[in-house]
Amino acid sequence: MCTVGQVVHTLPEGKAVYGVTSLANEIFLLRRKERDQVEVYDVITYRLQRCLTVPNIRGITDMTSCEHYHCLYIGDNIGECVHRLDLHGKATQWRVNEPWGLSVNAAHNVIVTCRYAGRIKECSSHGDLLRELTLPDDVINPQLTIQSRSGQFIVCHGARGDPIHRVCMISADGRRHIVHSHGGQRGSDIDEYDVPSHLAVDNNEYVYVADDNNRRVTLLSPTLNYIRQIVSSDKLKWYPTKLYLDVQSRCLYVTDNKTRAGRVVVFSA
Repeated sequence: MCTVGQVVHTLPEGKAVYGVTSLANEIFLLRRKERDQVEVYDVITYRLQRCLTVPNIRGITDMTSCEHYHCLYIGDNIGECVHRLDLHGKATQWRVNEPWGLSVNAAHNVIVTCRYAGRIKECSSHGDLLRELTLPDDVINPQLTIQSRSGQFIVCHGARGDPIHRVCMISADGRRHIVHSHGGQRGSDIDEYDVPSHLAVDNNEYVYVADDNNRRVTLLSPTLNYIRQIVSSDKLKWYPTKLYLDVQSRCLYVTDNKTRAGRVVVFSA
């Protein structure tokens, strides 16, 4: 049996990976390429099965999947839209200003984090805007927002040059106040981050945080208390920028990137 944080497999190196997820017993990797941007691997053998092309995509920020609708969502910050791609490669898109991080909530809607506007938008699977929320003023450069089953929003924020780098839990009551947080001033101690770039949340609402420049993945409790480091820098070649947690297999997929190259490392979670 694998121990937590042990490397299970490493997918091939190539162009930088901007998103990873799984759906219908397949793993999907998103790379910045002119075509065949989505590489599809078998979840058991890790063998490349096929590639999917996202037509008319201009910028790539993130990717997530929805089991209910059997589709992928891909953020395009230059084209200012979200692309919807089904498993056969059929693509549609809808307009969103400044899309950055993407996640899917319990209602099967897409949560789009608009990084520079400091807002989150909840959209239907085909792009109907259901609601829009402005994040608290001190949540600067939000990277990703995940809505918990209890309705609260978990946000990681802070970019290079920002004084505050942390993970926050924001109330779902419309008042937008911070209920819990972890982090603060940028740093490398166990209670600090240096660009918390992505999140994953398990069924018990434990939170995994990709700490980009510190080259590690941190595990937090449902109230955002530090538990431990689950992936250390010695298990990575470059920098962890995106996460995906397969709750059924208990595998944590971590993108391991440098400027123009990347791979995905699969860890036991």
